[in-house]
Amino acid sequence: MDAETKLYNNLKLLGIAYAVEEHQAVFTVDESRDVNARLPGAHTKNLFLKDNGGQFWLVTVPGEIRVDLKSLPATIGSKRLSFGKSEDLLRLLGLTPGSVTPLGAMNDIDGQVQVVLDRELAEAATVWVHPLRNTASLALAGGDLVRTLAGWNHDPQIADIPRSTESEVA
Repeated sequence: MDAETKLYNNLKLLGIAYAVEEHQAVFTVDESRDVNARLPGAHTKNLFLKDNGGQFWLVTVPGEIRVDLKSLPATIGSKRLSFGKSEDLLRLLGLTPGSVTPLGAMNDIDGQVQVVLDRELAEAATVWVHPLRNTASLALAGGDLVRTLAGWNHDPQIADIPRSTESEVA
């Protein structure tokens, strides 16, 4: 069974309602603007990070915000953060750059990645995320995203991710 079929089966087993919309491949928030304009709800940006203590983090925020990377470690309780390597992303979450999604936690059976959701997403009526690939978007309620992650033993940390308007942002 391929990973996406496994994802849909997992969502059904957890009783999670979802919808999927196919679209052209998008690799960045800028590239996704046209797609997002026709899909009402909250859209996401994902930061795959590693702290200098060796802990991996997947921080999911609203797509339009700019994250204050200097304040982020204190907010989530980590050490100094840097962007994770693509080979770690693939090894731990089964994802490639451009397809990052909190739903990749399904593949992290050893619990090596701490998932953090911005509070705005956790409380949203509809959140759009990639279904393990960047040629589609999957909609579900924010509370159902939290419940899904918890069902995979990845209780997400819900945080008010710091926003920035400065130049050193993600």
